[in-house]
Amino acid sequence: MHSPETKIKRFKPAITWLFDLDNTLHDASHAIFPAINANMNSYMAQVLGQDGRPADPATVDAVRLDYWRRYGATLLGMVKHHGVRAADFLQAAHQFDNLPSMIRAERGLDRLLRRLPGRKILLTNAPRGYSHEVMRHLGLHRHFARHIAIESMMVHGQLRPKPSRLLLRKIVTRERLAARRCILVEDTAPTLKAAKTLGLRTAWITRYLGRATRRTGVTATPHPAALTKCPIYVDVKVKSIAELAKRLRHLR
Repeated sequence: MHSPETKIKRFKPAITWLFDLDNTLHDASHAIFPAINANMNSYMAQVLGQDGRPADPATVDAVRLDYWRRYGATLLGMVKHHGVRAADFLQAAHQFDNLPSMIRAERGLDRLLRRLPGRKILLTNAPRGYSHEVMRHLGLHRHFARHIAIESMMVHGQLRPKPSRLLLRKIVTRERLAARRCILVEDTAPTLKAAKTLGLRTAWITRYLGRATRRTGVTATPHPAALTKCPIYVDVKVKSIAELAKRLRHLR
């Protein structure tokens, strides 16, 4: 019988991890998502307004939800229908007075990531500047061979953020990965579902999803009631990275 250490060593060469950032590696729902939502609402109110007056909150909320449902990202709807530059939208949404003070994460993440054998890629719908700052504050950037932020999520000249299957397929092909040897670690169910259809293995992180539903320009967290079930497209459902490290054998 092999020891756990032997299993981990045999597991190591076969795996590439694709890690989400917000609500996966840290608690974005604590303070960051509310700030992004407020920034986004303010920006959209100006874009959607008429005669120099900003749109009312009800109009902004309706447009955000409509675009999120139709395109999987409010950002894509604003670009398509209002001529907004993606860079401008992202910059406006990710303005913070003191980002480090807003970051919350579980203890020992550096040690926990070291316990996960294999290559690691950060795959986030957040902009590069913001995600770099969060990762450096957490001291995790050294663990990741690649950092794929939303600015790099172009497919055939079009912005295709998660949960786009075209994007995921492109990443697997470009990085010369075997899909069955990749594990996507995410908090967002639609992205996990898309990955599973391409043959990737999936790990659902639920620790930070217990609050009320929050929608940003690119993701939505499920209602708390949905967290009690494990969808068929999820291989492992865990609360945290610490629990993920203990369940490697379920992802073989």
